[in-house]
This record gives sequence, C-alpha cells and structure tokens, in this order.
Amino acid sequence: MGTDRYQSPLSERYASREMQYIFSPDMKFRTWRRLWIALAETEKELGLNITDEQIAELRAHKDDINYDVAKAREAQVRHDVMSHVYAYGVQCPKAKGIIHLGATSCYVGDNTDIIVMNEALKLVRTKLVNVIAELAEFADENKDLPTLAFTHFQPAQPTTVGKRATLWMNEFMMDLEDLEYVMSTLKLLGSKGTTGTQASFLELFDGDQKTIDKIDPMIAKKMGFKECYPVSGQTYSRKVDTRVCNVLSGIAASAHKFSNDIRLLQHLKEVEEPFEKNQIGSSAMAYKRNPMRSERIASLSRYVMIDALNPAITSATQWFERTLDDSANKRLSIPEAFLAIDGILDLCLNVVDGLVVYPKVIEKRLRSELPFMATENIMMDAVKAGGDRQELHERIRELSMEAGKNVKVNGMDNNLLELIARDEAFPMDFEQLEETMDPDKYIGRAGVQVRAYLEQVVKPVLDSHKELLGVKAEIHV
Repeated sequence: MGTDRYQSPLSERYASREMQYIFSPDMKFRTWRRLWIALAETEKELGLNITDEQIAELRAHKDDINYDVAKAREAQVRHDVMSHVYAYGVQCPKAKGIIHLGATSCYVGDNTDIIVMNEALKLVRTKLVNVIAELAEFADENKDLPTLAFTHFQPAQPTTVGKRATLWMNEFMMDLEDLEYVMSTLKLLGSKGTTGTQASFLELFDGDQKTIDKIDPMIAKKMGFKECYPVSGQTYSRKVDTRVCNVLSGIAASAHKFSNDIRLLQHLKEVEEPFEKNQIGSSAMAYKRNPMRSERIASLSRYVMIDALNPAITSATQWFERTLDDSANKRLSIPEAFLAIDGILDLCLNVVDGLVVYPKVIEKRLRSELPFMATENIMMDAVKAGGDRQELHERIRELSMEAGKNVKVNGMDNNLLELIARDEAFPMDFEQLEETMDPDKYIGRAGVQVRAYLEQVVKPVLDSHKELLGVKAEIHV
C-alpha cells in the first residue's frame, strides 16, 4: 500500500472485502463484457448477421480484461466506454465489428450500475437479517430481566432488557421491508439508445417494431432480471439511486439509534459492547472502556444519512433526457454509501454478538428508583385499609419530594419506604412495604410482548431467510 497518497478509510478500515469487490473495477468491467455478450446474442437470435464464432470469441475473453490497452486508449480518446470497446476488440478481432452494436454508453454503464447495486443490496440484506437474528437471540435471553426504562432519559416505568432490544430490532425489521421492496422494483435500463427512443434499432432491424420489442426482455433475462424500465431517456431515472440510498439511510438511522442506546447503557454500566483483552480504551486513562464500536456506528451512520442527499439532488437536477453532472457524483455517493453501510452492519453484528449484561448493576439502579414507581400500589393498599385516597395522594407526594431531595441534595440513598413506614397515614411497616419492591410487578406485559413479537413477527422472517443466517463479522481496526 502506498503511503504517499490518500487512501479511502472505507476500503482500508471499514468495508468488507465482499462489498469492496462488488464496487471493484473487475466487477464493473466484467459486467460490461457480459452485457456486450448479451446484446450480441440477442441481436444474433433476432436475425442480425452475427456468427457463433464471434459470440464464442467474446465469451472466451469475458474475464481476462486487458486493462493496459484500455488505459492507453482512454488517454487518447478520453472516453471510458469506447476505450473498453477498443480493448475488447483487440482481444476479439473477429467480433470487434459487432461489439456495442446499436448501443450507447449507458447501455453498459447504467445496466452495470443497476446490477452492481442489486448485488450490493443482496449483501446488505444478508447482514441485516443476521443483525436481526442476533438481536432476537439477545431479546429472548433477556426477555424477563427487569430494567429501569427511560423517557426523556429520566427514570420511567420499568421494562425488560429484552423488550428494549425489540425496539432496536423492530426498526431494522422495517428497514428489511423497505430493502426488499426496493430490490423487487429494480429493473435494467435495457438498450434504449441516445435519447431513449431506440432509434438505432429501427435502422438495424429495418423498422421491424415487433422484433425491436423483444430486445429489452431478452437482455433482461440473460442478465438475470425480470424486465427493463418501460421508458427512459438515455439513462435510467436517477430516482432509482435515490430510492436505494434512502434504504441505506434508513438502516443507518436504525443503527445510530441502537448505538446511541448502547453508549448510554455503557455509561450506566448496565450493558457493554465487547471489549477485547488487549484493547486500549484511552491513551491517558488506562481504566477506561470506551464504546468505540458503537461510536463508530454512529459516526459512519451520520455519513450515510447525509450522503443520501447526493442522489436526491442529482435526481432533481437532471435535464431532459440526460446530463453528465450525475456521473462524478454517482461514482462517489453510491459506492461510498454501500461501503459505509457494510461497515456499519459488520459493527452491529460484532456488537450484538458480544453484548455483556450486568444484572446486578441493573437491579441496583432499578431498586433505587422503584419506591417512586411503587407509590400508586402503596397508596391503593392504604386505601383498602381504610385511608382517604386524596389525603394519601398528597401525603405520598410530599414524602416523594422529601426522598428526592435526600437523593439529589444530600447524596443519600432513596429512603422513601422508610419515610412512608414512619408516617401514621400509612398502616404498613417497612417489611410490608419491602414486599411491594418486586420488579416483576412493574414490568407490565414486557416479557409476553417479547415472546409474541419473536414468535409471530420475527421468526417467520428469519425462517424465510434461513439460507442467509450464520454470518459473523470481525472489525478491521
């Protein structure tokens, strides 16, 4: 690796080799050649004077790309597609005259972009399904473990650790729905010509409309797609890129929310992301255990969410049948969104797989707040014993304020139960009040909800994707 020029952190630190290959020159230019073969085969099958020998020659050189020839040619003609047409022709002298016949640059460029995005979405789907599977396992293991819930990051009615995990999971499940919908709508551009009118094919096929109608469906089938977009200019609508990146942005938002919660829980010492034996948390403070994986998830997620603006603005500013101000932007924004989301999902897999839960810390914090939450039950018991509800409500409010002051001003433990036990308005002793401190009494239907969600909602999705399960991830740095 050269140290004298910029290296993208997305390749060097964050994205997997699988995702990097999908956006590699090899993948791109091999796909161009597959598209040229599909076009030539289609034209031959529809009656043009193209021979089996020419097709065989094209097939023989579909993967051994002569990059040096293409690079030298591009330095002369300043056109990447025509440089590769030339280079392919050097290897295939018998077929060089029919390569790219009737097509425009977007035939290989745009169709390849769709194929590449589709492959990248498949990899994203695989990792997303595995994140959901790991969260499901975590939620199931902790479905009945009471924990203090927070609204506004202030103590609220308890929940369970597993129920909280279903909130993270549910957002990823929505992302999976969006991803699979967008994947189901992806179509190839086909071969539409310079302004989308297929005028060149009218010339090639002597105006035979029925034959021309067969070109796009045949190309789509050869490339593994069901169909092509029915209408286009020279390019497929850049709104397709917008839809794809919006899905990635949605995943990033879900991952960011998850990572924020883990960072807060790690501060509370209730749940921690994995921390390796020799990992250093701080260069100065040797005791620190910083949530670096979750911080990186948040950092990369912000990048993806902002990057999604690029295709949206590009789509909005295309002129008529096409302009070229999309090209440089697409070369950056689409691959980088995928490389970043790939890194994010690897981090999510790594974090969820190694989450550490500290039940004693969770219980201690919950019990420190539980007396406040038990006041309604205590008040109801006192009413049953003959007390006046309104008077008891006011008295318990005053005692709660006193206990809160003791905690926040005087640094004491929460002594609300002791204050209530000493108050004559409440006919209970401290031991009786302690019996109300069972956290299970205050978690509502959390455990039931987790079981139902996993069984009725998550399991069918994981079952339908069982061939994708079993993926683990290692982070690179």
